[in-house]
Amino acid sequence: MNVQFKKGVLELCVLVLISKKDQYGYELAQNISKRIDVAEGTLYPLLRRLTKEDYFTTYLVESTEGPSRKYYRLTEKGREYMEGLVREWRAFSVSVTDLIEEGLRDE
Repeated sequence: MNVQFKKGVLELCVLVLISKKDQYGYELAQNISKRIDVAEGTLYPLLRRLTKEDYFTTYLVESTEGPSRKYYRLTEKGREYMEGLVREWRAFSVSVTDLIEEGLRDE
């Protein structure tokens, strides 16, 4: 998949996945990688920025498999931001699909 496509939707994917359930970084990377090939190193700066912007809060949970895990939880501000992005994405994707279909019909 085109790198620019991924960069454009990764933030939205992260917000939506964490809105479903709190997740830690590696778990989130695994869940995204099931559908989109993405490096873990790409996610952590994004998670830090979204936390700094108050879209996420974090908390630690002890792990039996190593160090404590930092979980990310969507805030109310984050939920509102995500819902706005989803509306924008839906309108954008419909417009792009329409444009592509129209362009292909003319061939």
